[in-house]
Amino acid sequence: MTLRSGVKLGSYEILSPIGSGGMGEVYRARDAKLKREVAIKILPGRVSTNPQHIARFQREAEVLASLNHTNIAGIYDLQETGDSRYLVLEFVEGETLQHRLGRGLLPLDEALSVARQICHALGSAHEKGVVHLDLKPANIMMTSSGRVKLLDFGLASMLRSDATTDDSSNLPTVTGTREGVIAGTPAYMSPEQARGKPTDKRTDMWAFGCV
Repeated sequence: MTLRSGVKLGSYEILSPIGSGGMGEVYRARDAKLKREVAIKILPGRVSTNPQHIARFQREAEVLASLNHTNIAGIYDLQETGDSRYLVLEFVEGETLQHRLGRGLLPLDEALSVARQICHALGSAHEKGVVHLDLKPANIMMTSSGRVKLLDFGLASMLRSDATTDDSSNLPTVTGTREGVIAGTPAYMSPEQARGKPTDKRTDMWAFGCV
């Protein structure tokens, strides 16, 4: 993580790191204008000038802006300060499903509630033509009230519909990815995703089954 507590990005003050990955670093921050906490996702310096990473970052912002669902963490803004590009996201207080499972199995009624809310989030995204492509316990947040929020659409892509019938072979396929390029989390990848083949919403359904 490259930003320290107290660093300011525009009207946002960094409070603490949340996590990092290949597509960005995420921080808890304070919005000085609206007096609320937010999550800041910033492109790390090593890729901040890479055209492909910039384009994917822009696409993530556009994908999130197209979604509005109670079980999907929302986006407030896409900002640029100097050489820094960052997303201003809804801050979700709670723990990831990965962290929760580290303490033991979920009771059946809680597991069913979590599964149902994940399905609602995916169903809403798929209706808007968005495939997550990185569904896993680490990207599923659980609040103290039992609300589930789907996070991290950094690998998400839009569906392109070539369908003329209801045949499953004509399901819309993902755009914004290149065939032969493998991205995702191996344990939750569908076979076609792991092979770098064209994907569609069934890839998320496979990952949901793994979760």
